[in-house]
Amino acid sequence: MSLTWRPLTMDDMPRLAETFAEAERVEPIEEHYSAEDLAEEIGSPTVDLPTVSTSAWDGGKLVAYGLLRKRDAADPVHMMRVETLVHPGYRDDAIAAHLTGWFVEAGKRLHAKSHPDVPLELHAAANTKQRWLSEVLVDSGYEHARWFVDMRADLDAIPPAKPLPGEFPLVTYEDKYEAFTLRCRNETFAGHWGSTEQSPEAWRHLVVGGKDFQPDLSFLLLSPERDRAVAMVLSAFFASDEAVTGVKDLYVSHVSTDASLRGRGIASALLGHALVKARAAGFQRASLNVDQDNTHRALGVYERVGFSEHQRWAGYVKPVPT
Repeated sequence: MSLTWRPLTMDDMPRLAETFAEAERVEPIEEHYSAEDLAEEIGSPTVDLPTVSTSAWDGGKLVAYGLLRKRDAADPVHMMRVETLVHPGYRDDAIAAHLTGWFVEAGKRLHAKSHPDVPLELHAAANTKQRWLSEVLVDSGYEHARWFVDMRADLDAIPPAKPLPGEFPLVTYEDKYEAFTLRCRNETFAGHWGSTEQSPEAWRHLVVGGKDFQPDLSFLLLSPERDRAVAMVLSAFFASDEAVTGVKDLYVSHVSTDASLRGRGIASALLGHALVKARAAGFQRASLNVDQDNTHRALGVYERVGFSEHQRWAGYVKPVPT
C-alpha cells in the first residue's frame, strides 16, 4: 500500500472527523467529533502542526494521524502526550511502524526545543476496546502504567445532594474567576500521576474559554476573604455526542478541593450541587474520567454521588533516551 505522509493542516479537520467516525463504528468508545470539535482541540496555542503532527493519505482519504503534545511544565520528567488514530481498513504493521517511529524521532526534536534538561517520556492512552492500538503500543516498547475510568451518573437516580459548608461563599463561574480556577487546578493536581502545571493560555483555550464550557453549570466555593477558590466543579457539554446518542450529557471536566479541606465531604457536596442543577437544566446524564489510583481517592467520592464505572482506558508510558 502506497500512502502519502505529511503534517496535518486545519483544513484537514473534516477528513479527520470522518476517520474518527469510521473508527467509532468498529470500536464504539462513545466519542464523537465534528470538524469544529477537532479544530478547537488541535488548534491549541501550544500546537504547531508542521512540527508536531503527521498524517497518512490514500489519495484524498485521510487514513491515519499522529500528534504530539509537549507539556507546559516538566518536573522532573517531560511527559509528552501521544495521540493517534488509524482507519480500521488500513491497520497493518507498516503503518504502525511508521507512526511509532515518527513519535520517537519527532518527540526527540520537540523535546530538545522545549525541555532539553530533563528526561523524556511518551505517554499514550488506549480504550480497552482499542485492541489493535494497545498491541501496537506494547510491541513498540510502551508499558502499561495506569488505569483511567470513565464514569457515568443517571441524573434521575442520583442521591440527594449534601449541604454545602456555609463558611465558603458559593458562586457560579464568571470570567473574573478565571485565575482562581487555574490556581485551584494547578494546586490540586500537582500530586496527580501524569499531571503538570497548566499555562494560562492552555487553560483558557482548552477549558474556560472553550466552546463547550458550561459556565452556568460550573461552581466555585470561595475563601471567606473571596480571594481564591477553595473548591470547584467545572463542566462541559459536547453537542456532537448528543447529536449521535440523543442523550444530553454533562461532562464534569474538573473537580478540585484545597488540600487543607479534604476529608470534609466538600467535593461530593459541590459535585452533588452541580448534578442537581444539571438535571434542572434538562441534562439526563453526567460523565467524567478519573485515575483509578488517584491519590485523593476521587473514585470513591464520585461513587457516593451516583457515578459508576462505564469503561476503561489504559495509560502507557515509553521512556525515550535523548
